[in-house]
Amino acid sequence: MRSTTQRPASRLSRTTLVAVVVAALLVLAACGADEPGEADGTAAEGSGERISLVDDGDALRWGDGSYGVVLAHGAAFDAASWQDQAVAIADQGASVIAVEDLTPEAMTAAVDLLRDEGAESVALVGGSAGADAALRLLSDEPDLVDQLVTLSVNSVVDGLGDQPKLFIASEEEPVADVSVELAETAPGDDNEVLLLPGADHAQNIFDGEQAEAALTALLERLDRG
Repeated sequence: MRSTTQRPASRLSRTTLVAVVVAALLVLAACGADEPGEADGTAAEGSGERISLVDDGDALRWGDGSYGVVLAHGAAFDAASWQDQAVAIADQGASVIAVEDLTPEAMTAAVDLLRDEGAESVALVGGSAGADAALRLLSDEPDLVDQLVTLSVNSVVDGLGDQPKLFIASEEEPVADVSVELAETAPGDDNEVLLLPGADHAQNIFDGEQAEAALTALLERLDRG
């Protein structure tokens, strides 16, 4: 009788387990379908709107403000990695576009789109590889944007324009001296360098102890126009 009681209980447990596993798989499948970049092509709730820059790659967009900001990510990141900073910038009154491709064509297309839409000014913000790409672009087209902000730029370039510039880096990272040199040698009368404590590189600063200081400096620089 004891075994008779145990067998139905065992069958019930297996049935219940199967039901739980099936339900869990269905939930996971549903969640996966909502991820950005999946087959439906939509962005997850709260992330930027995915747009196409014609032949110059995809980008993400936030806000609809009076001035424009183009974001160029680091090599280990993507356009969506700017989410928190882009939302803060947009909330301050900007139209923000983060490019996926770090090509001159993609960044120029983003700048042109914002200007065509009536942006009063456009700033270019780059982190690490994105900062290097931004500087190479501006060395060829020095008057393309009205402001430049870099995070942990890796190399010095010549031929930049007179626009205001802010070079942010961490004091202990190997490339900190590059930001200092650019602030001292780049054309223009409104160039600044901000060296933050620590060794975080580029966009990693926004995940570290100096995240608030970096974001505040970025927002204040952009708000000054």
